Amino acid sequence: MGQECRAGCGACCIAPSISSPIPGMPDGKPAGVPCVQLDAALRCKVFGQPGRPAVCASLQPGTAMCGDTREHAIAWLGRLEALTAPARGSDCPPLRAGP
Repeated sequence: MGQECRAGCGACCIAPSISSPIPGMPDGKPAGVPCVQLDAALRCKVFGQPGRPAVCASLQPGTAMCGDTREHAIAWLGRLEALTAPARGSDCPPLRAGP
């Protein structure tokens, strides 16, 4: 049985970047920016609705991600974001050694 989302957290609506459209954010959102659909109680206003991005639905609360605190969840998701971000300069040709 899965873990329930912690009230007053909202980490998964803030920490990760989202590249797909969100109602009110047609270009998605960068990492660390709160989603416009996050309400004052830190709950998703489009939870379970068709306009909610699939990536949001894929984030399921669990011990590893959520830990015991909101700060843990923000840090864990931040590390995941960093580990899965496209490499900078990946469109550059490889360096060649020597003349």
